[in-house]
Amino acid sequence: MARPIQQMRQLYAMCATALVMGRADLDGADEVGFDVSLPIFSVGQAAELAGVHPQTLRQYDRVGLVVPQRTEGGARRYCLRDIDRLAQAQRLSQDEGINVAGITRILELQEENRQLRRQNRRLQAEGEDSVFAAGRDGDIVEVQRSNSARMWRRALRQDARALPSRHEPYDESDADGSKSVVVWGWR
Repeated sequence: MARPIQQMRQLYAMCATALVMGRADLDGADEVGFDVSLPIFSVGQAAELAGVHPQTLRQYDRVGLVVPQRTEGGARRYCLRDIDRLAQAQRLSQDEGINVAGITRILELQEENRQLRRQNRRLQAEGEDSVFAAGRDGDIVEVQRSNSARMWRRALRQDARALPSRHEPYDESDADGSKSVVVWGWR
């Protein structure tokens, strides 16, 4: 079990390196299946990948430029999106001489632009159903479908005879909910 986790961490580190070097972007990483918001990198790993000092990460966290997620113990964990923001912040600060407030605004606009491009691609893909969930901050977010969910839905459709119809009377023996199924769909 530890080996697949180690391999996943290595893949994410390679993707982060490609982001920092400018050989990949978040849209491409998202399209090939990376979860760009998965908090996988520690402070030391993020600093090394982005080429910044760990104290700079703490400063960026204090001013809200890059706000990492926290573990239950309070440790900072950075995701691919954070690594990309850190690399861009370094470039804008060192090469362009832009201050932290300017960098924050530029990165906000870039993220908004990326989300709009993603939404545009989703809307252009006709015939695909969307699945939505409530995010941690209460916003409605689109959930990427997985193959296991597709197989579950396909099996559910194929075995529809096993589901009670809406018009069947309520059975008191089913009060424990063992036969209950709730399916939500949105088009």
